[in-house]
Amino acid sequence: MWFSENWKDYELLDTSDGERLERWGDLILIRPDPQIIWKGVAKHPAWKKADGIYRRSNTGGGAWVKNDLPAQWQIGYGEDLKFVLRPMGFKHTGLFPEQAANWDWFSGLIRKAKAEDPNRQIKVLNLFAYTGGATMAAAKAGAAVVHVDAAKGIVAQAKENAQLCGLAEAPIRYIVDDCKKFVEREIRRGNKYDAILMDPPSYGRGPGGEVWKLEEKLYDFVELTTKILSDDPLFMVINSYTTGFASGVIRYLCDRVLTPKFGGQVEVDELGLPVTETGLVLPTGVTARWSR
Repeated sequence: MWFSENWKDYELLDTSDGERLERWGDLILIRPDPQIIWKGVAKHPAWKKADGIYRRSNTGGGAWVKNDLPAQWQIGYGEDLKFVLRPMGFKHTGLFPEQAANWDWFSGLIRKAKAEDPNRQIKVLNLFAYTGGATMAAAKAGAAVVHVDAAKGIVAQAKENAQLCGLAEAPIRYIVDDCKKFVEREIRRGNKYDAILMDPPSYGRGPGGEVWKLEEKLYDFVELTTKILSDDPLFMVINSYTTGFASGVIRYLCDRVLTPKFGGQVEVDELGLPVTETGLVLPTGVTARWSR
């Protein structure tokens, strides 16, 4: 399992009864997590001190049943990444901390490639890019990034994060668009990228009402993106939060689509978050990493 041990401003304190107990900076949150099926084992004293509690509704959806949180606050990762957080609908804060494991991995590949050829411009495409954690990590490592997400407000938050990270003038293009339509246009334009990151939702809609269902669309979409990889690509990262997808499914996809065209190697594993109270690691989804 892959996880980052470099977080200081985020900590998964405990897990029990379908919920996470988390520290985001100085604030304590309780949020639901369907992976947490064990019950009656909550021990950490911070369960009684939460600043924010999000609870699922029996009829679907959910709400913050306690919200003593500020409208927004900031946390940092490593030496130079900073992010603005907000309590959103559907339990989100604007950041997925488990993704730091991927940030560390591909940032090392970008820096290595830049060290080998300082004049090389490394172009990274970040699809379903959300608030830009991966975008900021890639830009800090020295890449030029195209950041694509269908939600205008989320892309605006990514720009805020760039300001916080000192990347306001960095070579980052922000695109509000359906990811598939954008890739199709890039194919027609003949644009190429040295690396592709994708964090597709299990289900979603594009700005024009386009429906995305991961289990139906992922294979064709990954195959489509190979048409915009450069002749000397560095890596691709594919995240999947769909619990029905085993790690072997994502590996099989990559071995069918990526390695026949580009060679290289595929690694597939779960991302996870260490739990302070138990010393165990909570799985948070499957990630495939392809690299040359």
